[in-house]
Amino acid sequence: MKLYIFTGPTLSAAEGKPWLDAIFLPPAAQGDVYLAAREKPLAIGIIDGYFERVPSVSHKEILWAMAQGVHVLGAASMGALRAAELSFFGMAGVGAIYEAYARGELDADDEVAVAHALAEDGYRPLNEALVNMRATLHAAERAGVIPADTRARLEAIAQATFYPDRCYPLLLRQAANDGLPAEHLEALKAFLPGGRVDRKRLDAIALLQVMAERFAGDAAPKQVRYHFNPTDAWECIRTRAESNALMAATMPTTTTTKEV
Repeated sequence: MKLYIFTGPTLSAAEGKPWLDAIFLPPAAQGDVYLAAREKPLAIGIIDGYFERVPSVSHKEILWAMAQGVHVLGAASMGALRAAELSFFGMAGVGAIYEAYARGELDADDEVAVAHALAEDGYRPLNEALVNMRATLHAAERAGVIPADTRARLEAIAQATFYPDRCYPLLLRQAANDGLPAEHLEALKAFLPGGRVDRKRLDAIALLQVMAERFAGDAAPKQVRYHFNPTDAWECIRTRAESNALMAATMPTTTTTKEV
């Protein structure tokens, strides 16, 4: 049984291995799921994936992988987005973030977007994801640290901030500039060290737990109800992926710092 997991800033490979015996790969770029599926794993789990300067993992390669009998699951970040978009075709989603996208409560990609350090620095996230900030602010409200109206105004400030700049110190400073009650901000500041919620990490671990349970025995290959149509766009993705794989085998690795 072979399982592949694409992950990075949300959950490192070292953090994931105790939860699932799998092959952990870097965040997925376009073509990576296709290349992984060619190795005929039983299942692929997508947590993190590139965007902006690197083409994102495509819907078509996920559909192709599932048509080859490979189970594809997603959670937490890029995986949650793709799972919500492809659930009708059989991609499985796990966790609160996936469910929020599937219900339409979340609809923007930047809810899960983070900038991160390079691979040699462990893909360390350089900002806070908006979904994590929302979860933390709701936790503060439930704990009686801030009232609902202050929580809503803080969420609005975080949402209006460009995603690489999202962090709690900047949020508190901007909230003070906007005139939010100082006592509420001081209470939130005191709450954060122990009360911060990492929703993405929790969902990533949930994905690994689901895969460990679902694929513990002799799981059957994925069955789909659609016919995969190899369009010209798909042939471009496939050809480019194979060419990039050949180049990667002979050239130094390059990387980027943008990801969901």
